[in-house]
Amino acid sequence: MRIYTFSQARQQLATVLEEASREGKVQIRRRDGRSFVVQPVVVAGSPLDVPAVSTALTTTEILALVREGRRPRKMDREPFAPRKSAAPRRRKKPATGFA
Repeated sequence: MRIYTFSQARQQLATVLEEASREGKVQIRRRDGRSFVVQPVVVAGSPLDVPAVSTALTTTEILALVREGRRPRKMDREPFAPRKSAAPRRRKKPATGFA
């Protein structure tokens, strides 16, 4: 973290702010010994906040494209194999003749 005097920071404010944005923090020290830290404000935003895109597609066409993209392709499918049960099969008890 770089330290500037109050006079330097006042004369080079744009440089101080640019460095704070690059480095994260910049310290400014006054003559009386007090120190201040300048740091950029972190804007909390969603990664899903994206600008809209205008197209000539209709809603029906967009939905058809989405459905087509979700459909499995032939090369992605695995060959058919019988499903194996996780539980072992129980054998039937032999008839004893008693009711």
